[in-house]
Amino acid sequence: MKKAQRYLALDVLRGITIAGMILVNTPGSWSHIYAPLRHAKWHGCTPTDLVFPFFLFVMGVSMFFSFSKYESSLNKKSLLKIGKRTLLIFAIGLFLNSFPQWKIDFSTLRLMGVLQRIALVYGVSSLIVLSVRYRMVQLIGVGILLAYWAILYFLGDTAPYSLEHNITIAFDKWILGEQHMYHGFGIAFDPEGILSSVPAIVTTLIGYMAGRSIKMVEKSRLPQHLLIMGCVLTVAGWFWGYLLPVNKPIWTSSYVVYTAGLATLLLAVLIWIIDIKEYKKWTSFFVVFGMNPLFIFALSGIWVKCLHYLIRFPANEGTISGYKGLYSTIFVPLAGHLNGSLLFAITHIIFFWFIGWMLYKNKIFIKV
Repeated sequence: MKKAQRYLALDVLRGITIAGMILVNTPGSWSHIYAPLRHAKWHGCTPTDLVFPFFLFVMGVSMFFSFSKYESSLNKKSLLKIGKRTLLIFAIGLFLNSFPQWKIDFSTLRLMGVLQRIALVYGVSSLIVLSVRYRMVQLIGVGILLAYWAILYFLGDTAPYSLEHNITIAFDKWILGEQHMYHGFGIAFDPEGILSSVPAIVTTLIGYMAGRSIKMVEKSRLPQHLLIMGCVLTVAGWFWGYLLPVNKPIWTSSYVVYTAGLATLLLAVLIWIIDIKEYKKWTSFFVVFGMNPLFIFALSGIWVKCLHYLIRFPANEGTISGYKGLYSTIFVPLAGHLNGSLLFAITHIIFFWFIGWMLYKNKIFIKV
């Protein structure tokens, strides 16, 4: 097996996903957002719906290389690393959900979230890829997707893919309790719940397979190889969507295949542009995000919570939150409601890029 090359494209793709997460999670107003920056209401897939699966995909690619130091096998050292990292990421997610802790009613604290899903997917995916041969990783991935489809179809109610009648609600209520679930859809339904995290594991496994391709395929042939892989997955996911709708909130199997295909296509294009054609001058912006991805994402979440709960702006009848105050007093007068909301998010991207740049400049890499 040949020694793996370092591909800058992977760091860039990781950075793109973190910048994308900040962009879609930090609009000035949730009432004023351009359509591509909104999630699909239920079925369907917007550019915003690609951000999270792209991150899980990149995590899978990185796993292939990071586990090489453990000889890609499950042993005491690798098991300890997996366990510690899984618990740490999950704990940070809980911390963000409860921050500021003195203002939260813990009886209704949401237990799941983006970081919690990342933690669970990382933990289970790691155990799979280190425990079985590569061929079995592929079979397990297919098995999970087909089994999840069957669970949704046969155990759901009259409309098994609908918001009200999908089986993930009953399962998550049983495990988490209704009071600890997300209620943003108007009912107790968690888009990062326990059951819907199972197919998300396959998103990472597909990334792991792409990582193996990066190591095994010759550099000159790699973009073509990944393009073919990406096209097959994207088309397969698209057509599967006619039977099982492409849906992010319940993370349907068709959504897994479709989004992983698009992530593979983007990685192929980035490798061709950056690592083969060597057009690299534009990449430094995204590399900064890619060097401390989870730290920057978690920090952005803490900052937003501070703006909402701890910082106040004077208003006509008292005070308003710092978040609303920044948007209404600075960005709306500057660019209007819609463009001001977008500018608010872009400003936050630049703000956290500067923090990331300071870390990068000083060679500080915070491993989460």
